Amino acid sequence: MTTRTKRYMSGLPWGANPLALQAFSQPGLAESPARHSAKPEGQTPETNRSTLGEPLSIRQVAGLIGCSPWTVRQTHLPNGLPCFRSGPNGKLIFYRDQVVAWVLQEQQKGGYR
Repeated sequence: MTTRTKRYMSGLPWGANPLALQAFSQPGLAESPARHSAKPEGQTPETNRSTLGEPLSIRQVAGLIGCSPWTVRQTHLPNGLPCFRSGPNGKLIFYRDQVVAWVLQEQQKGGYR
């Protein structure tokens, strides 16, 4: 596929420079001041770890809950089990205290509703 074809497929005019056509209403992330820091004031990584609990894999979560990894992925995740995905296709990371709190909350509600 040639540049000419690519530009046509993108919807830009033949002679247009794609970078010149971009108009940003807000400054980019690199230009704007940080609105929040990755680490809240007064908290160290050890403090964050203690509030989240230790990181767990999907197999460890399945063992903690008492089901299979398939059930965690297919049933519990869509129903709100908190997790963190390490990248677009990355593995799921769970934190023990969040999982335990979620299980207790689901037990108080009486299951999924």
